[in-house]
Amino acid sequence: MKKIYLIAVFCLAMVSAQAQELKWHNDVKEAIAIGTKENKPLLLFFTGSDWCGWCIRLQKEVLKTPEFTKWAKDNVILVELDYPRSVPQTPEIKQQNYEIQNVLGVQGYPTVYFVKGEKKDEKFNLQALGKTGYVPGGPVAWLEVANGILSQK
Repeated sequence: MKKIYLIAVFCLAMVSAQAQELKWHNDVKEAIAIGTKENKPLLLFFTGSDWCGWCIRLQKEVLKTPEFTKWAKDNVILVELDYPRSVPQTPEIKQQNYEIQNVLGVQGYPTVYFVKGEKKDEKFNLQALGKTGYVPGGPVAWLEVANGILSQK
């Protein structure tokens, strides 16, 4: 009986953990469509996921916390724009990421842009709302900055 109880608790924990996971998009056009439908801005996370120490630190201290997960589900559509050194990417994703990096003038990582996306005459436009990067102090400090940016929209 004890084993069945432990197995049930484990299964519930796994389902709960999976329900907590966030959906990070890598196709900006798809994310814009979702953001338009849900009336939410996009959070564009510019990262060097396999080499950038500050990017990894931002992920660990903020983007993978329960506080951020809850906030993100209510407030934004998440988009990861990755510039890895050893992780393969399709040519289309590479081109998309570099084009958006150039349009927004991103020069360092991590950079987090909040944008309003729209499709107009078969073209996609991004209106910058504000940007941030790594903020010391964990999720509370980071979310304070993010909420400040989003409150101006």
